[in-house]
Amino acid sequence: MPCSLWLAGCLVAMGAHAHGSGAPAPARSQAQAPERLSIQLNNDRMTLAITKVPQVYLYGVIDADAPQRFAAMVAEGKIPTGSDIYLNATSGDLQAGMALGRLFRKDAMVTHLGTPRRSRLATKVNKTATCVGACSYAYFGGLYRWVPAGSDRFGLPSYDAVAAQKSEDVAAYLKEMDIDLGPLTATLATSRDPVVWLTTDQMLSAGLANNARLPLTVQSLLSPPAPSVTLDQVDRNGRHRLVIQCRPGQLTITSFDMVGVGAAREILRRGTRAYIEINRQETLLQPPGGARAVDDAVTMMHAYPPTQIGHLLLARNIGAWVDGKNKSFRNGFVFELDPVREDLKKYYSACWKAAPWPTD
Repeated sequence: MPCSLWLAGCLVAMGAHAHGSGAPAPARSQAQAPERLSIQLNNDRMTLAITKVPQVYLYGVIDADAPQRFAAMVAEGKIPTGSDIYLNATSGDLQAGMALGRLFRKDAMVTHLGTPRRSRLATKVNKTATCVGACSYAYFGGLYRWVPAGSDRFGLPSYDAVAAQKSEDVAAYLKEMDIDLGPLTATLATSRDPVVWLTTDQMLSAGLANNARLPLTVQSLLSPPAPSVTLDQVDRNGRHRLVIQCRPGQLTITSFDMVGVGAAREILRRGTRAYIEINRQETLLQPPGGARAVDDAVTMMHAYPPTQIGHLLLARNIGAWVDGKNKSFRNGFVFELDPVREDLKKYYSACWKAAPWPTD
């Protein structure tokens, strides 16, 4: 059985254990209401002024009817596309968790961990959010998924928690959400604890979280006389692109920050400086007026010393920015290049063959 399918079975069993499946449920008094997921919607004027979209807090137990209640609020227009979803649940119905995740993905929602706002009369406030079991499935549904902040915790069940079970529906869900738990197999297999609490680095490196960015993509044209490589990334603020082109005696970097027609014009109205960053260091400053609004994008072209192509393509990150006089205003993007390193090495080789330059 593939490790991701085996691991999916572990998650199912863990969630079933948390929900009480496979063992008699404790007796409830007639006056005791069944536990259910609470939904707090924050769409006040101040919230919308800051975040542009509502903040929705889901906390408690993910019950079987939770997806229906959430879907009804979406249908009523209370929870629009792109809303911020904050999760805090340690038990619940796994199928409901996956159903919530599918609702999040359908409307490009953003998942976080977080605790709901408390009233002024509340005397005790627990500010630590925890997400495990059914909650982890719901979290995976976010198109953009932020790592836990502060003391918040995200966990996955280890192999020692329960016997591995085959679960094709869970494996299919993880594939649908483009989540691969395989990189965590060794960690989970060797843990003696029922839950492995993941670090932010583990979540980012395994692709469980993306901090509001989809994966960087590469398109290369390696044929002479002017090989080029195009880097594209979509995040919550729009689409961003860098085009690097080499030809004999010349190397250019062209950036496109596709944020929308109105936003592009506003950025140029407020901005006074435009530049390329390499390894978080300002490297190429545009002359006044060098950044332009073209259709829906802020765009600028920079000449780069051809002899420095190795430094450029081996950089850890490259960014393009527009900022104001005192840098209180700054808009742009940065690409982390390690995931596309092999593509950049091939492009370097193509440039060298098409236009060999001396190196310093």
